[in-house]
Amino acid sequence: MIALREMDDSDPALAFSPLVRGVEKTFAWIGEHGGIPLTPSKAFKRVFVHWAAAEFDWPGHTEADLFAVNKVLNEPDFAPLMVLHDLMIAMKLGRHYKGEFRLTKAGQALAGHPGRVFGTVVPFFLFRINHASMSRFDDALILGNWDVFLNVLNVETEDGTTGGHLRRVLFGEPGDGAVAALRRGDGPALHPGAAPALLGGAATAGTRHG
Repeated sequence: MIALREMDDSDPALAFSPLVRGVEKTFAWIGEHGGIPLTPSKAFKRVFVHWAAAEFDWPGHTEADLFAVNKVLNEPDFAPLMVLHDLMIAMKLGRHYKGEFRLTKAGQALAGHPGRVFGTVVPFFLFRINHASMSRFDDALILGNWDVFLNVLNVETEDGTTGGHLRRVLFGEPGDGAVAALRRGDGPALHPGAAPALLGGAATAGTRHG
């Protein structure tokens, strides 16, 4: 698995990662409340889902975005939260216990340390999770690999960039077929789930990110 650069907990760049922010805020909730209440099917209950929608501020899945199409929010209505829940279980950072989601010792060791979260959770998310499951097609075409993607992102985002510029650098001008999908931001390196883990929402929008 590719090693990412170590980041200090105080690095301001960490604030731009919705994934890191979501993990940290989830840990903070558990620290305050002792655990996240679960439904009988072991999904997070609405009280936490509503709170997370407001607090995570996930690009494309903000509180306003979600309530524009839902009167109430269950976990499946907030896709990034479902991914985060599965991710924490897969990494054994938390477990289901007596109707609640509680942190394990491994999870507790990351609480309050966003730099550690970035160095531990983000690589697992990028390289171990099947991102095709977030696509409309289970066999979604992957144009390239993360070795290339991360090197390009590292260079091109140094002084700020846009999603459109990154798409052109990675794949050239969009045409027909698979490459045309990149115009919509569907490419794996710029997927609304994957890119924000590193860059925040700017990489999937038209604004500069620096």
